[in-house]
Amino acid sequence: MGIAACELSLHVIRPTLIYLGRHSPAAEALLLGAAASQSGLGAALDDKYGHGLYRIAALRHQQLWDQHLARDPDLASQIRGLASQHAFLAAPHLELTVNLRYATAIAWMLIEADHSELPAADDLLGMAQVWRRVFKPHGRPRDFIAAWQRCIGTFSQVA
Repeated sequence: MGIAACELSLHVIRPTLIYLGRHSPAAEALLLGAAASQSGLGAALDDKYGHGLYRIAALRHQQLWDQHLARDPDLASQIRGLASQHAFLAAPHLELTVNLRYATAIAWMLIEADHSELPAADDLLGMAQVWRRVFKPHGRPRDFIAAWQRCIGTFSQVA
């Protein structure tokens, strides 16, 4: 069993997006759907495909830092501020598994780096298409929608 969708949204995703200055209902819904699709909202946090709620591979994590965040030192510092001070230096990819706010910030930065246009918060197919581009290129939109329905249910449960 993973984290309750409403609690993940309220206590992790929303505060992280607000901290980054990127909050919107669509951003919140997309990250919640990605977490549902990638890990069943935390039911499985680590496997050969990646780390944490969003199953981010170590190489993608490193590339994001090298190719995107390194170009914006203020943003990089802000995101680094979410990571554990000493643990990040010893095992940066482990932060994706144990630090939900850090993982959420990195997941959002992957979406931003993709320059994806955000669909409306109630557009499951649109969110599925962004999820596929950013998180699972060989995924099927119906898998995203099924994970949403299984883990999240209706939109009113999220708000």
